[in-house]
Amino acid sequence: MARMGEGRGVHRVLVGKPEGKRPLGRPRPRWEDNIKLDLRKVGGGGDWMELAQDRDRWRALVNTVMNFRVP
Repeated sequence: MARMGEGRGVHRVLVGKPEGKRPLGRPRPRWEDNIKLDLRKVGGGGDWMELAQDRDRWRALVNTVMNFRVP
């Protein structure tokens, strides 16, 4: 049976300590999270990925979101 060498990645993960610091606060929103939030604001429901497949409908939705004003 072969022994696990100290230079192998598995060994470093098991016994090593992470370097650096994690950022403070809430995680930054992902691009997909922003899309879902914008759809909720304008009342658009459903699957945004399916909607994005139809170029004309997607462009109309994007224009609506860009011209949307919060009361």
